[in-house]
Amino acid sequence: MNKLMLSLIRHGKTEANEKHLYCGKSDIHLSENGINELNDIKSSIKYPECNNFFSSGAKRANETLEILYPKKLYREINEFWEYDFGDFEMKSYEMLKENKEYINWITDKDGQVSCPNGESKTQYRERIKEAFNNLVEKCYKESISTAVLVCHGGTIGTILEIFYDNSKSFYEHQPSCGRGYTLTLEKKDKGFKIIKIDNI
Repeated sequence: MNKLMLSLIRHGKTEANEKHLYCGKSDIHLSENGINELNDIKSSIKYPECNNFFSSGAKRANETLEILYPKKLYREINEFWEYDFGDFEMKSYEMLKENKEYINWITDKDGQVSCPNGESKTQYRERIKEAFNNLVEKCYKESISTAVLVCHGGTIGTILEIFYDNSKSFYEHQPSCGRGYTLTLEKKDKGFKIIKIDNI
C-alpha cells in the first residue's frame, strides 16, 4: 500500500471561537451554535468515508467526530491538541494588548518566545511534526488506506505549512470550523509526500 487518503477536519465552533478567545489546552465543549452548524454542514456536504478515525482527544474534537461519524470507534492522539497558550488561555487580543509578555510573544519571529506557562511556536511545531510523522507511520504499518483525524485549526494549518506548502503561513491554511482537507499521501523510500489536497 503506497497511497494514504488522510482527511483532516477542524472541530465545530466553541464559545471561544465565537468570542475570539485563545483556546488551546482549555478543554471546552462545542457551543450550541457549533453543534447546529455541524448538523447543517453535514446535511449539505459529503464527508469522506473511511474505516479508521482519530481525534486529538479534546472534548470539542471528540464531540465533532461523534456528530459527523456517529457510532464510530476512534482513537485519541493527544499530541494533536491545539497550541498551549498558557496564561493567555481564554483571553482575547483586546484583553492582552497592553501585556508586555503578550506583545513579546506575538511579535516573536523566531518562534522561541513561549506564552507564560505555555508553549513556544517552535515547541508547538515540533510536537505537531512528530505527531503527524507518527500517525502516517502508524497508518502504513497497520495497512490503513483511509483515515480521518478531527483536531484543531492551528494543528491542521501547521501540518500543511510543514509538510505541504511553507510559502503560506499556518493561518492561511486553517479551514473554517467543521471543514478541512483530504490529503493524498504517497509513500517514499524515506518518509512520504503529500501529492494532492482536496477541500472538504
